[in-house]
Amino acid sequence: MDKTVRMLKNTHLLRFYFITDHAVPGLSALDQVKAAVSGGATLVQYRNKAFSAASYQEVLEIRNLCKSNGVAFIINDDMVLAKAVGADGVHLGQSDDLPALAREILGPAAILGVSVSTLDELKKTDLTPCDYLGAGPVFPTGTKPDAKSVIGLQGLKAVVKASSLPVVAIGGIDRTNARDCFLNGASGISLISAVSRSKNPVQAAKELGVLCGCTERLRLNSPWSDEFLLIGKLLQRVSDPKLSRSRLVIPPGDDAALLQTLSRPVITTDTQRENVHFSFSWQTPEEVGEKAVTITLSDLAASYADPVCLFVNLGLPPSVSDETVEALYAGMENALLQYDCELGGGNISGADQLSLDLFAVGQARSDSMPLRANAKPGYGLYCTGPLGLARAGLESLLAGKRIIPELVGRFKSPKARFDAARILEGFNVACVMDISDGLAGDATRMAEASGVSIFLELDPKYLHPDLLAWCDSDLGKAMDMALSGGEDYELLFSCLPETFEKIYNRIPEAYSVGKCIAFSGNRIINPPKALSFQHGRK
Repeated sequence: MDKTVRMLKNTHLLRFYFITDHAVPGLSALDQVKAAVSGGATLVQYRNKAFSAASYQEVLEIRNLCKSNGVAFIINDDMVLAKAVGADGVHLGQSDDLPALAREILGPAAILGVSVSTLDELKKTDLTPCDYLGAGPVFPTGTKPDAKSVIGLQGLKAVVKASSLPVVAIGGIDRTNARDCFLNGASGISLISAVSRSKNPVQAAKELGVLCGCTERLRLNSPWSDEFLLIGKLLQRVSDPKLSRSRLVIPPGDDAALLQTLSRPVITTDTQRENVHFSFSWQTPEEVGEKAVTITLSDLAASYADPVCLFVNLGLPPSVSDETVEALYAGMENALLQYDCELGGGNISGADQLSLDLFAVGQARSDSMPLRANAKPGYGLYCTGPLGLARAGLESLLAGKRIIPELVGRFKSPKARFDAARILEGFNVACVMDISDGLAGDATRMAEASGVSIFLELDPKYLHPDLLAWCDSDLGKAMDMALSGGEDYELLFSCLPETFEKIYNRIPEAYSVGKCIAFSGNRIINPPKALSFQHGRK
C-alpha cells in the first residue's frame, strides 16, 4: 500500500452516502434520490448493474437533481459514463479498472473511491489516486447479490485504523446500527434499502439524516429549464430602487440598453469559468457573483475610470438551479452597489459548463489614461497593498485545512482599488495596472510593454503576518507566494522615487517591490521560481 495518498478536502460529503437501488419495485431511482436528498444526503452514487443506453436520461436527471441541490454525484464502476455525464467522480470495486486509470481519465478534481473488504485487500490497493475507501459489508445485505463476507464492526474498525483515507461503512446499514458505524471510526455510512425499501422513504431518509448530522432540505431546487422565466425573475431583481438608473436611458428588458452620452468611454471584459476560476466546493454563488463583478471593475480602477454599467452573459449547464442563478445575481448586486455601477443587461444560454462573461463600461476622468507601457529607467516599481494572501487563501481551500480567515477572505472577496487609483491619478502616475496574475507575471508584462528591464526587490518586512503564518515562517516560500501568487488585485505602478514618497503619505500601505532599468536582455531580473499565476492550474 502506497502511503503517499490524496486527502479528501471535504469529508462531510461522505456522511450520508446514498446508493441507488434498481431492484426495488415501484420506486424509480430518481424518486429514491429525491427522498434521500430531501433527508439530507451529501453524496449519491448511481449504481445500475443493468445499465443500457435507455438509462442514460435517468442518469442525467439524477445528476441534475443532485447538482442543483449541492449534492455530490458519482457513478459506480463506469468511469466512461462518469466522464460523459460530468459526474463528480466514480466508485470502483476490487475487480474494476485500476484507480490510477480512473484518475487519469477523470482528472485531479474527481472524487474517487474504492471498495475493500479485508486488510489484505487494503494492503494490495494503490491508494495514491483515491479519496476514500468503502469498507464492508459491515452487516448482512440483500441489495448486492455478490456481496463478500460480512466484516462486522470490528472489521470496519480495523480498516479505519489501517487506512490513511476516510472510510465509508457499506452494507446492511440502517437506523438501528448507523451510530455504531460512526462510533467505530467511519466518516460516513452508505445507505440503500434503509431508504429505497422503506414504507416511507422520505421519512426514513429524514431520520437517517439526523443520525448522520445532516440538514434536512425542506424544498428541493429544480434545474433551470425556462430561459425567459428566469430572465423575468432576474429583471425583477434589477428593478430594485437601490440600483440607480441615472446613467441608463433605457434599462434592462429591451433588446438593448441606451446609456447617457459618455465623453470618454472605457471598456473592459472578463470571463469566469466554473472549475477554472471558481468552484462551488468552497465558494457560494453569492461570493462568485460578487467577485466576478469586482475583478472586472478592477480594470477600470487601474484605468482611472469610474464604473458606469455592466453587462453579463451567463452560460448555464442543465444542472444549475434558478436559485443558484438568483444567488449569483445577488452577489453581483452587492458589488454593483459597492462601486456605484448599474446593470445594463445580459443574456442567458445553455452551456456545458457554468460561465460568466462580463463586459463593463466606464467613464475616464480625463483624456490621459495610465498605461503599462509608461514605465521608464530610473522609475521605481510599487504596490498598493500586501501580496500573496489570495494565493495562500486558495491553496488552503484546495487543501481543505489550515483555514486562516484573512487569507480566504482576500481570495473570495478582493477589492477593486478605486480609492488608491484616485490618489495615484492626483500625482499624475502614468503607469498603472492591477495585479491579477501575480507580481512577477504582471511586472513582466509591464516591462515588455515599456521596453525596460525590471529588477524585482521585495523586502521581507512587507510580507503579511498571516502569509508568514500559513507558510510556517518559511521566508522563501512566503516570498515566492508573494511574487508569483495571483488574484491580489492591488495596483502595480511605476513612478519616480520622489513621487512615491508623496504617495506614501496618502497610501501608507504602499511599498517598493523593485525598480526599472534600461533593457538588459531579460525583462525580469531576480524572478521567483514560478513567474506567473495560471488561472485554473494548481
